[in-house]
Amino acid sequence: MSEGKALEIVAQTSRSKRLKFFKLSILAILVVGIGLLARPAWHILWTHNKDVADRQPTPAGFIDDASAMNETPINEVWEVPDVVEDAEQQLQELFVLAKEKGLKVSIAGARHSMGGHSIAPGGIVIDMLPFRSMSYDEDSELLTIQSGAIWHDVIEYLEGFDRSVAIMQSNDSFSVGGSISVNCHGWQFGKPPIASTVESFRLLQASGKIVTCSRDENQELFSHVLGGYGLFGVILNVQLQTVPNRRYQVDRFIVPTIDALTTFDQQVTDRPEVEMVYARMETSAKNFLNETLIYVLSHDPSADGTFPELKEKGLVGLRRSVFRGSINSEYGKRLRWDAETSLQPSVSPTHYSRNQLLSEGVETFENRTATTTDILHEYFVPRQSLAVFVQDLQRIIPQYNNDLLNVTVRFVEEDHDTVLRYADQQMFCFVMLFNQARTQAADEEMQRMTEELIDAVLQREGRYYLPYRLHATKEQFHRAYPQAKQFFAVKRQYDPDELFTNAFYLKYGHE
Repeated sequence: MSEGKALEIVAQTSRSKRLKFFKLSILAILVVGIGLLARPAWHILWTHNKDVADRQPTPAGFIDDASAMNETPINEVWEVPDVVEDAEQQLQELFVLAKEKGLKVSIAGARHSMGGHSIAPGGIVIDMLPFRSMSYDEDSELLTIQSGAIWHDVIEYLEGFDRSVAIMQSNDSFSVGGSISVNCHGWQFGKPPIASTVESFRLLQASGKIVTCSRDENQELFSHVLGGYGLFGVILNVQLQTVPNRRYQVDRFIVPTIDALTTFDQQVTDRPEVEMVYARMETSAKNFLNETLIYVLSHDPSADGTFPELKEKGLVGLRRSVFRGSINSEYGKRLRWDAETSLQPSVSPTHYSRNQLLSEGVETFENRTATTTDILHEYFVPRQSLAVFVQDLQRIIPQYNNDLLNVTVRFVEEDHDTVLRYADQQMFCFVMLFNQARTQAADEEMQRMTEELIDAVLQREGRYYLPYRLHATKEQFHRAYPQAKQFFAVKRQYDPDELFTNAFYLKYGHE
């Protein structure tokens, strides 16, 4: 064999080995890739398959709220007519009839509170949801809206005027009347709660009298009804401030929690174009509340007037499965965090309209199972207490068998409009969602944890939010809301027969 032929054979053998090695490398990469993808894919598929809606309807003669822990016997659910004149007259007649029969009255919208705030045990529950017409005045830029309207419909309506809601919660499934009755807050940066956006409202009192309330007219009622949990009468309609529907750029910052306040100051406080801000904290046991993802949404004036179409956010089923897959699963919690911090930035848009951000319902994430429920907590702390309160959460929550699914952090300015206020100064708000079994034992454990968390937040000069489970003791309630005695005294001044009653009032309204 010639030397040239031998070299050619050697070269061919070498190429063959390199090709074989290349193929094996590609196969190995594919195997590893499939292996890496197999577990999350299997986890998501498993979660999707077991995510069934198996809750039974509330039995006739009973009513419940979003907690699924307040099934209560009532006399009737009375649906308000959608015609203004009919509604007002029939409500007045209903009050007379209720007093004759010795029945109490409560007012309900979407019933997303969790402590029986919309339920009068044994009484009449007024369903305000049919009462939902609205009109917009382009000169004053005010929205006049009936209190039963749902925010989803409000957003779609205002979209036609290139306007948006000034302040609301982060989901659009709630009623307008319910939101101002709990004085809600949201992602809107540098803003007080929703009461600050209310110009006026019409109120039907227990006496049957209808009054208009504003900062200039019936001021006492104005400050008590906003954040007053339906204890002063039926809010018929409201005048709300609106804002432009602007296009926002989204920036994300993943930082150790100990550096989050510094990042907040650098990326938010000194930037006038920032209009919405919120943060999420990691909930896995391995890195519990030690890492924070801050979302900063700033006005992009270069694209004003060119908005993405207002429509349902994409990948709803996948996002739901990733979220629900974190329940009682350390792997699921880590997968969700990795998806939000690593995958989402590369697949999500970098720009949204304001209305798009606000337009998502609770059904994307809500609990639909018969055996468990998701319970919200909210705690407000001043800036100087932020770091130490996080340490309180890290110490207290792991001691209990309550599964923390989510922590969102918001910022809210001081409230100057309501009596029963939680934001008596600038506050950072921790919104936490826990999963628990629908059993008495689980509820008792949740109460023990809640009482300990409330003690911690009060020690840090903070407050807790009132629309959720009535687990705070009376002593804790009055420490958090020292103005409550005066609030309830004024309630009885306007409603001496205590016609308007709910579970919240029954627990805390009397000595």
